[in-house]
Amino acid sequence: MQVTDVRIRKVAAEGKMKAIVSVTFDDEFVVHDIKIIEGQNGLFIAMPSRKMGEGDFRDIAHPINSMTRNKIQDAIFVKYEQMNEEEEAAAQVAEEEEPEVEEFDTEL
Repeated sequence: MQVTDVRIRKVAAEGKMKAIVSVTFDDEFVVHDIKIIEGQNGLFIAMPSRKMGEGDFRDIAHPINSMTRNKIQDAIFVKYEQMNEEEEAAAQVAEEEEPEVEEFDTEL
């Protein structure tokens, strides 16, 4: 099974959750609501889950083995890094295109 598409929606910059992701497999099956979260040891993904009675959360969909989880996580992080780099480049271009404002000494 191959990851054939990754779509990322960034969320507000504040807080631990950084983005919501949809991953398509073999152009045939999609999993929505995978979360990118900032943890104590860096970014990680959390699979879609549902809150149960006692406040516990249970995954709705998840990989069966660590190899598959790593494949999904790697594809997500590659796309997330590309997205961040593109945003930074666009911000730099916008800064460079900003007209300079001359300051005048108004003391008399």
